[in-house]
Amino acid sequence: TSGVGGERPAGPRSLCDVLALPIFKQEEPQLSPENEARLPPLQYVLCAATSPAVKLHEETLTYLNQGQSYEIRLLENRKLGDFQDLNTKYVKSIIRVVFHDRRLQYTEHQQLEGWRWSRPGDRILDIDIPLSVGILDPRASPTQLNAVEFLWDPAKRASAFIQVHCISTEFTPRKHGGEKGVPFRVQIDTFKQNENGEYTEHLHSASCQIKVFKPKGADRKQKTDREKMEKRTAQEKEKYQPNTPVNAVGWGSGPELNLVKPGLA
Repeated sequence: TSGVGGERPAGPRSLCDVLALPIFKQEEPQLSPENEARLPPLQYVLCAATSPAVKLHEETLTYLNQGQSYEIRLLENRKLGDFQDLNTKYVKSIIRVVFHDRRLQYTEHQQLEGWRWSRPGDRILDIDIPLSVGILDPRASPTQLNAVEFLWDPAKRASAFIQVHCISTEFTPRKHGGEKGVPFRVQIDTFKQNENGEYTEHLHSASCQIKVFKPKGADRKQKTDREKMEKRTAQEKEKYQPNTPVNAVGWGSGPELNLVKPGLA
């Protein structure tokens, strides 16, 4: 087992370091003791700003640049204690980039095979090992181009930096330029060890919505959305979510989550 990352040097290295976590109010709800037990044991934060052009009650959306390294901070939910129930020091997390739209989910295998054929030797998802901190045994399967996995200790600080190499417009039906790109999901599935020491017991899953642009395209799209919002009236702005500097990857139990099996082939 190889270790990745050590203690970070002094000074902030990312947007998440500058900000005091947790960021979002909904991450610190006022819960009664019986509801507190329902909190998930883990939470994940994607250190990239959410779009300001998302209406209330809609899911947040984050724009990413193709090939750029983005931090996913892995956090234990300290309200639940020190993970005494895990009976293991490490957990295994599998990060995947999957389709958000049902239509594309049904044809995911064919879509990914088509991408592999058009981009020989490339991966959809990579982990930036030099930047990552507190993760062990990182792996990227040669057959699963959209998934990476690693071990980490919930009691210690851990961050995985990911790079997404596909762009949202690569999966649109027509590619004449100017098409609206398809959204993806970053999904994280975490497993603990069973009695045989295998990481097969599901512990927690969560996902968030992203769109991926060519380099610097995400910054331009974020600026365009911000300028559009500035032109809206105060009354119109009330219908939209305030954008946040980071995206808390949603606590997942919804039907959109398609649980991945532990262990990359």
